[in-house]
Amino acid sequence: MDRRTLLATLAAIASSAPAWAQTYPERPVRLVVPYAPGGSADIVARLLNDAWGQALGKPVIIENRAGAGGNLGVDVVAKAAPDGYTIGLQTVSLAINPALTPKMPYDTLKDLAPFGMVASSQHVLVVNDKLPARDLKELIALAKGKPGSLSYASAGSGSTFHMAAELFKAVGGLDIVHVPYRGGGPALVDTIGGQVQLSFPVLSAAQGHVQAGKLRALGVTGPQRSALLPGVPTLAEAGLPGYAFETWFMVFAPAGTPAPILDKLNARLNQVLATEAVKARMARDGFDPLAASPAEARQRLATELPRWARLIKERGITAE
Repeated sequence: MDRRTLLATLAAIASSAPAWAQTYPERPVRLVVPYAPGGSADIVARLLNDAWGQALGKPVIIENRAGAGGNLGVDVVAKAAPDGYTIGLQTVSLAINPALTPKMPYDTLKDLAPFGMVASSQHVLVVNDKLPARDLKELIALAKGKPGSLSYASAGSGSTFHMAAELFKAVGGLDIVHVPYRGGGPALVDTIGGQVQLSFPVLSAAQGHVQAGKLRALGVTGPQRSALLPGVPTLAEAGLPGYAFETWFMVFAPAGTPAPILDKLNARLNQVLATEAVKARMARDGFDPLAASPAEARQRLATELPRWARLIKERGITAE
């Protein structure tokens, strides 16, 4: 195909995009979640997919494609046809993974078209109940008094548990040893058992253990307190100003998906996020709805990529 024919074809496609958007979707939409069922991304997707499908007029079907720290599933979306029928949902790892993975299978900014946000959730700093630190200031004093003597568990190198803890160490100027586990469950079990002294689990996963007295919560990681543990201060409130970490969940399509289709997906998603039923379900599981326009989602990703790249380089963090 010569250049003139190619340009004419692209122009014809562009001019017909509004017509596509009027009839889109004409069949079910595949929502790829790049983790196994039961994780936070999967839970968020299942909290909204039925209502989102009803708003769109066709089902939104979840497909779990776990592997490579989430990169496998995101790559499925990146390489799909840009027609709005394959989209993805990923956590803040969308911004973290490029700095952790030497050979990414896709270019995050070039190959993906973010079109909205879904939710945010907090982590919480918890310590074993036998640790002689009743609050954050006592923990920081303990860590600074004996550098390298404390250890923290994560759900694996490069996980949000890991990033929340490394940001904590960077802001606090602390030397605490990282012990990676294969998942958040084992990390939490060993924190309770005392094999490690602290960890940064997802708030909803830690809530029951805190309320049962098996773990002591010293602070939540977000910019404000959580309704799940309203008596627990933020880490900034508790004595670490400048610290804030939240896991966010973003939706995206392959690059080149027509803007009218992205706009329709976004509008129907935001409609669902505003309903009281979805708000209540999210609150119950420790999530906060987080609506955004396509432009706002793209800007957030563009801003967060260099932020995490700097932290990962400064701390010498690897995915191994």
